[in-house]
Amino acid sequence: MADIIAQVPTKRARGNRKALKEKIPSTSEANILASAKVSESTIMPCSLSSEAAKQNYNEGSLSHPKKGKAASKKQQKNFEKDLLEMQEKLQQLRLEKEKTEELLKVKDEALKQKEEELEFRDREQEKLHIELKKLHKLKEFKPTMNLPLVKDKEQEKKDRKNGCSETKRPSTPYILWCKDQWNEIKKENPEAEFKEISNMLGAKWKTVSAEEKRPYEEKYHVERETYLQVMANEKRESEAMKLLEEEQKHKTAMELLEQYIQYKQETEIKTKKNKKEKDPLKPKHPMSAYFLFTNDRRPALLAENKKVLEVSKITAEEWKNMTEEQKKPYEQIAKKNKEKYMQEMEAYKQKKDEEAANLMKEEEEHMKLQKQEAMQLLKKKEKTENLIKKTKLNNQKKKKQSKEDKNSDPNKPKRPASSFILFSKYARKTLQEQRPGVNTSTLNALISLKWKELSEEERQYWNGKASEAMEAYKNELEKYNKFVAATASEINIDE
Repeated sequence: MADIIAQVPTKRARGNRKALKEKIPSTSEANILASAKVSESTIMPCSLSSEAAKQNYNEGSLSHPKKGKAASKKQQKNFEKDLLEMQEKLQQLRLEKEKTEELLKVKDEALKQKEEELEFRDREQEKLHIELKKLHKLKEFKPTMNLPLVKDKEQEKKDRKNGCSETKRPSTPYILWCKDQWNEIKKENPEAEFKEISNMLGAKWKTVSAEEKRPYEEKYHVERETYLQVMANEKRESEAMKLLEEEQKHKTAMELLEQYIQYKQETEIKTKKNKKEKDPLKPKHPMSAYFLFTNDRRPALLAENKKVLEVSKITAEEWKNMTEEQKKPYEQIAKKNKEKYMQEMEAYKQKKDEEAANLMKEEEEHMKLQKQEAMQLLKKKEKTENLIKKTKLNNQKKKKQSKEDKNSDPNKPKRPASSFILFSKYARKTLQEQRPGVNTSTLNALISLKWKELSEEERQYWNGKASEAMEAYKNELEKYNKFVAATASEINIDE
């Protein structure tokens, strides 16, 4: 057994060859080496035990030959068991190695997926940043047109609650009478409260006669008529203004759309942001004494090849160290400039106030024109509505007259049917016999198709029938008209 587990003899190095560098073992190789070490550690004690067993065997064989044979058999069995256990352990290590390799592959794939997801997120974030920049640019869109003011519904409700309408509802005759009688009852009952006085006035009003109530009722009727007229005018004006607002909204929407398209085209061309436009007519703020001094001193310092920051520091220190007499000329110039600036600002403000007043007048005139336009639109609308009503009434009257004419004289001859109606009557009978239980709509469709499929000879037959019936109708109508004229003349003679 010792011969089996003997170590492998190492080869000697040849000549002057250099020793090779030690390889760094991989994960799989490391697992194999670990398993080999375990196997060596387990096999070494087995070898030692086998050598000891040999010595005992020799000793035993010399002393007891039977006992030596039994011990050798037991040692062989133990060795076989150890080998089997080692083989099983090696198989387990191989399986674990395969499992670790699979886990490593799965982890590598998961890492790759995460890297791809991160790259995709970075791209999406870049896209979002670009879109946000575009949106910020779009926010700068400022229309040049004056947008119409639109009131909110909540504000309109508040205005109604606060009583913004100038016209007040007229007070009833009872309230008018109470206003006249209140002071008298208050003098008679000075300690009485509001509720008691109102109860007393209600009881007294029941005893007042109709003649005494008449002036209050007349006053109420006059005020009510004026109130209704004013309210009707206001209602018409509000309707007119609504119509005008709708038209203006449509116009402004179209103009805004055009301006927005132009702005978008300009922003695509221009990448730089436009600066805020300042009023060129507004006077500039004057410089202080310190800034006047720095402007005088700067060119000399810059000529000495000094930087801007150094120049600002030097001028500040010099200004601090200067006496009041040295500062006086700069302060006088600054004072004069400030007085001039104040005068210019006053003139500028006056101009602005005048412009604002002119704008207000223009807006008022514009509002008047808008009201006129709105009233014209309302009148046009009313005219169209009236025309529609008149046309409806005329049509209704015509229908009534036609019904009356039909029901008036039963002896008047009726207009004959056309060629198509004569054919449809004939065709309907045949189709109903062929297809019993068919709808009227399908029947009419089939009749129209058959009429289209008719030849010229067949159509001439039906046209001839219709013309014969028309000639007979004309002859009967002439006779009827003559009879009507004769009866009318007889009635006139009798009268």
